[in-house]
Amino acid sequence: MSKIPVAVLGATGAVGQRFVQLLADHPWFEVKAVTGTERTIGLPYGQGTQWVIPGEAPASIAPLIVQPTEPNLDVPLVFSALPPDAAREQEPLFAAAGYAVATNASPFRMAEYVPLLIPEVNPDHTSLIPRQREVNGWSGFIVASPNCSTTSAILPLKVWQDAFGVEAVMMVTLQAISGAGYPGVPAMSIADNVIPYIGGEDKKLENEPKKLLGAVRGGELTLADIRMSAQANRVPVLDGHLASVSVKLRRAATAAEAIAALETWQPPAICTELPSTPRRVLIYRQEEDRPQPRLDRDAENGLAWTVGKVRPCDVLDLRYMALTHNTLRGAASGSILNAELLVQQGYVQ
Repeated sequence: MSKIPVAVLGATGAVGQRFVQLLADHPWFEVKAVTGTERTIGLPYGQGTQWVIPGEAPASIAPLIVQPTEPNLDVPLVFSALPPDAAREQEPLFAAAGYAVATNASPFRMAEYVPLLIPEVNPDHTSLIPRQREVNGWSGFIVASPNCSTTSAILPLKVWQDAFGVEAVMMVTLQAISGAGYPGVPAMSIADNVIPYIGGEDKKLENEPKKLLGAVRGGELTLADIRMSAQANRVPVLDGHLASVSVKLRRAATAAEAIAALETWQPPAICTELPSTPRRVLIYRQEEDRPQPRLDRDAENGLAWTVGKVRPCDVLDLRYMALTHNTLRGAASGSILNAELLVQQGYVQ
């Protein structure tokens, strides 16, 4: 098929750069427009962008002139890497104007009819889109990716919810500094230190899993009935969010049974039709000291979940550790997978 023209909103920031990098050679999408700040508007993308991720601005995209973030772009699909305040203002304007918006920003993640989407977890939640359009009077729509720390923990919970049921979760996250954007956390604050506070993160970790694991029927979403307690920490690691999680199950299961559920789990069939789906979505490591950010974050081009240390928990039932690459699976790559799902389901053409 011919490639679908797309735009990246907020393309000059760190997450926007990652979108541009990943989309440069995408088999389904072609970047035709980029938007940026007032400082960069009117400049060629390669000239106006201070490149802060490995590599260089792709040669095919570098000559594009940076445009204002306004809904007059000649594309059907936009990827949003906008900061929260700008996303809150601009993304509804794009949806109202008929664009499909695949956003990595936070403002609409918990909005009632906005799918909070991970294709391997809840591809059926896109059925909220017609209701979203109806309620808002939009010809377009918004689909959101979850917080990068939520992403790191969610897949084992999905597997066990389906196999045994999940009643309660206690979670502690160890989050990489790249999650704070660029330039991020001051070096004198994070070096030789752990910061036990990330603004708003605990609530995101407590709310977003309930939506991801919820059920959609008749265009209405019911949140999963799971009690959640979370504490987020910033640690001096460049990339890779690690989650330490304890789980209370609805039906008792041994650690061996829980591991078997992880190792035999298969993603929904539609995921095999998406070009970015990794060969191994969930990797279970038997070693007692894995997963580790430096060793496991790049598994399957940064798109895999690496899980380990499933053991009995004397307070709840089970505990585990899970890791994802926060700027890939937890950000740009995840949003691109969402857009691929929208194409495959016929929401984007």
